[in-house]
Parts: sequence; structure tokens; C-alpha cells
Amino acid sequence: MSDQHVRGDRPVPGDGPAGDAVPLVALDGVWRQFGGSRRTPPTTALAGVDLTVRAGRSVGIVGESGAGKSTLLRLLLGLDSPTSGTISYRGAPLDRRDRALMRRYRREVQVVLQDPRTSLDPRMTVARIVAEPLRSLKVGGDVSARVDEVLGWVGLDPDVRTKYPAQFSGGQRQRIAIARALAPSPSVLVGDEPVSALDVSVREQVMDLLRGLQRDLGLTLVLVSHDMAIVGQLCEETVVLRGGEVVEAGPTRDVLTRPSAAYTRELLAAVPTLP
Repeated sequence: MSDQHVRGDRPVPGDGPAGDAVPLVALDGVWRQFGGSRRTPPTTALAGVDLTVRAGRSVGIVGESGAGKSTLLRLLLGLDSPTSGTISYRGAPLDRRDRALMRRYRREVQVVLQDPRTSLDPRMTVARIVAEPLRSLKVGGDVSARVDEVLGWVGLDPDVRTKYPAQFSGGQRQRIAIARALAPSPSVLVGDEPVSALDVSVREQVMDLLRGLQRDLGLTLVLVSHDMAIVGQLCEETVVLRGGEVVEAGPTRDVLTRPSAAYTRELLAAVPTLP
């Protein structure tokens, strides 16, 4: 895959005159297969995927169920290793056996999951939830002050720190999940369908929050979704997966208005429109 697939024309921090800065995360010819024996072939979840995530950009990864999004997400989060191909982090191979490297990587790459009802521990207070990555990743500093700071970033009053997830609405719970992801000061925020479990009335508010956080904090955003409309609103670049393969990629405006793949046109046709 060429650089045009997930690059835009806007310069990002560290880019030279040719815009050839080392990306934060890159996948090169990544395959992920499961199972297989002498009698049965392995199941292929990803087949030769290339992906470049550059600093300050927003990349959407879209496809239907079974497209390979979940497998790709696990690789991006360092929770799994490819069968073949390479994953690089700031230009160096990502080796899951290197504990110090993986601690740095997991501090830099944080995730917001789909459903805050299941991603937040109901037995923990908001303060403990938000502080959890700080303690698990051994991030120094004033933990209590950091909790208050990131709660403010997502529009929540520090008074909520003593409450429990069940005391909040779905949108508020997702704000807590976002605050938790921001606590260790990541460079990359990965969203796994981060608004799909929310009511329509709340969805736009959380999308506005993510858009503002990316702008104000200089975050790199990777959004995994089945919804082309959401990716169209949040992402500068779009990668379309089908059957574990990249069938189309490029600037989101081009993918949405001039799709080259028939599958992309099918996804766009399925986006609901108001009468």
C-alpha cells in the first residue's frame, strides 16, 4: 500500500519538507491466521494489511462484521502478534516480549471501548477507574490532581470522583471511559465503536468531545467502526476492510465522494438518510 492510503497533505509535528516523518504506528504486510492443521487450513483474519498512523491525524477503519476490525484492533493495542508481517512503533519493531517497550507503548496507545456499561468496573469509584492506568503503568505524579484534571477535560465536575458508574447516564459513563484513557497522556486514542452504544441524542455530544480533544491535545485518533457516517465526521483518512483485506483507503473526502471499490459503495448506500 502506498502512503496515499492513510496520509493527508497537512504537515504534522516532526515532518520534514517531504513529509516523511517516522509514523507513530505502522503495519507492513500484516497477516493474522488462527488454527490450522495438516488436514484443515488456518482461518485468515487479516491478509497483508498495510496501515500508517501519523502524528496528529485521524484514521477511520471501517467494515462490516467479520471484516477483520477486531483482530486489527487487538494488534494495534499490542494485545496480539501478527502471524507474519511487522508492526512498528516510532520506527522500531513492536516486540511483545519486551516488557519495558510494551509498557511505554500501552501508555502511548489507549483505548475507549464500545459499551461503557461493561468497560467500567461497577465496584470502583470514578476516581479509582480513572486512576487505574496511572497505577498499572506506573505513571508518576499527583494521581488525585491528574484525575480531577482529565475529568474536567471531558466535562465532568471533580465531585463525581466518589460516585459509581451506575449513578451516571450512558453518555456520562463514556466520558468517564474517555477520561480514563486520557489519564496517562497517550499520543494515540483508539476508539472501538465509541459512540455506537449511545442514544442518538448523546452520540453527537461525545463525537464533539472527541473532535475537540483531538484538536486541543494534539491527539492522534484511530476510530474502528462499521458506521461510515461517524467516520466521515471524525476522521481525515479512511481505510476500508473486507474479509481481512484493505479494499480501499485514502482521504475520507475522496473515499466518501469518489469511492473506487464496489464494496465501499455498498457501505455508503447502507448509510441511513432522512427523508
